[in-house]
Amino acid sequence: MNSSQTVPARRRIFVQVAGLALAASAAVIVLLMLYWSNEPELFDVREVTAQRLAAEDGVQDQIGVVTVATLMATVETLLDKPGGYLTNDVSPPGLLMDNMPNWEWGVLRQARDLARALRNDISRSQTQSAEDADLATAETSLHVDSEAWVMPRAESEYRHGAVALGRYLKRLRDTENPSAQFYARADNLHDWLEIVERRLGDLSQRLSACVGQVRVNTDLGGDTAARQTTEGPSMLMVKTPWYQVDDVLYEARGSTWALIHYLRAVEVDFAGVLEKKNALVSLRQIIRELEGTQEFIWSPIVLNGTGFGLVANHSLVMASYISRAHAAVTDLRTLLSQG
Repeated sequence: MNSSQTVPARRRIFVQVAGLALAASAAVIVLLMLYWSNEPELFDVREVTAQRLAAEDGVQDQIGVVTVATLMATVETLLDKPGGYLTNDVSPPGLLMDNMPNWEWGVLRQARDLARALRNDISRSQTQSAEDADLATAETSLHVDSEAWVMPRAESEYRHGAVALGRYLKRLRDTENPSAQFYARADNLHDWLEIVERRLGDLSQRLSACVGQVRVNTDLGGDTAARQTTEGPSMLMVKTPWYQVDDVLYEARGSTWALIHYLRAVEVDFAGVLEKKNALVSLRQIIRELEGTQEFIWSPIVLNGTGFGLVANHSLVMASYISRAHAAVTDLRTLLSQG
């Protein structure tokens, strides 16, 4: 065989090997995307708290430990689930995924809200009392840009926030050191639920807008003396762009996944308040409604059929669960505000 024949042969072999390598790489990326797209299962907040405190030889019946341990567990799940934290990935397969990053965003928003409530309200007896330094660190760390991937790196900051929560939890369990407090009062729970109510209302509206709706402009609430910066039309056409329908759905699934755990923890730490206000059943009904949002989606794609059409609409189903939970949260807040 002369040299002129050898060069094309080598070239063909190189092309074949390169093609196989690319195909294998693509297959690995697809398999990883499928595996990393699996949403974490719901966990038992009491069991997670018991495991964490048993490992540290802690007291398990202290007020507030379940809520704080649950917040830590959701943040750690965000970081330690298969594939880790994907929102700020700059390379495949994380870069090619959007459902899981939106799920992460939903969890993160709920974690930020609870961390802020702990810092500003639940850990403080009065508005003039000093804030807890560890909770301030945790809340600040969790508010780092979710897409930051270097200086600072989102994962490192969120991990730092979880560690700060751990320090607060450790002091909370120290009965001889009153530096850390968790005030399980009706007003504190009421204020946090107001934030929850607004989050659920926002998600419900965005999910419902997947098919497009004409809505009456209620921005001024019918107050004839009220004014707004820019006048708006009396009727509004609201519709979620088709390419964002699945994003909103998975954000809602992540948000409700985290909220289920936080409400289960509230059921433990605020048990006395809820029983006194005859509100325990209302809280459990909210949890039951939100658990419906975590049902497995059997369709390989998020369907966006019309309300009464032949094809299902996953967003409207999700909105139905969240709307009922939203109404129940409003009722719960009313019970808590009553004497």
